[in-house]
Parts: sequence; C-alpha cells; structure tokens
Amino acid sequence: MRALVQRVSRAAVRVEGATVGQIDQGLVALVGVHGDDDEDDAAYVAEKIANLRIFSDEEGKMNHSVLQSGGQVLVVSQFTLYADTRKGRRPSFVEAARPEHADPLVDRVCEHLGDLGVATQSGVFGARMEVDLTNDGPVTILIESKERT
Repeated sequence: MRALVQRVSRAAVRVEGATVGQIDQGLVALVGVHGDDDEDDAAYVAEKIANLRIFSDEEGKMNHSVLQSGGQVLVVSQFTLYADTRKGRRPSFVEAARPEHADPLVDRVCEHLGDLGVATQSGVFGARMEVDLTNDGPVTILIESKERT
C-alpha cells in the first residue's frame, strides 16, 4: 500500500460538484492499494499517517503528529500511485488492486485512523473527484507498507 501524505492548511474533495469531505489543518492522504495488500498493510499505513511527526512544535521544529496537533486527515483513494511508467508513454496499472479488493482496504485505513483518535474524512472510492488543497510547507511524504523493516 502506498500513501502520499501532504500537510495542508485546508482541503476538500468534491464529487459531481458536491463536497463529500473537508478538513482544516491536517493531512491529505492519497492512498493506493496494491493487489497483494491486506489488513496489515492498512493498519501499518494508518498508524504511520497518524504518528508522522511533521507538524511544528513550539520551537518551529517538525516534532508533532497530526494527533498531537489536533489536525484531521482527508483520505482519497488513488490507484494511479501504482502507475508503472517504465515502458512507453501510457502508464500501466496492473499492480493496482482491483476495486473489489481495494475499496474495503481504503475504508480500513479510515477506520484505523478513527480508532487511533484521528478525525477523518474521505472521498468516494471509484468516483471522479476534484481535490482542492492548500499545501502547508510544502511537506509531502511517501509511505510504502511493503518497505517496512
């Protein structure tokens, strides 16, 4: 599982013009699911998102997590994080999980975040979404569940 996490001062996601998720200060997590991912990957990614120390402390150092800063997380499914661009000009997405496998795992990331105490909003899986965000920093971090040690 991959999560591209961006620190934001605000973010919203719309489907067909209607806002379906919106946060103030916090994180946007674009989440892609690999065909081999499972519940452990979802739990790992959620724990990493909740505890990444990328918010400023009193001295301006990145020392606080979204939990400590009182921020929120907006989770947006993003199968294109598994694009393979090594050949040709058209990306291949064969490593991305099929929707029936990916959808429940993205939901599990949201559930795990909630269980950890993070207020979480989300987009609509499989929908064409418009994501509007204001990067804070910018700070962008890539989390990959298969590269944990």
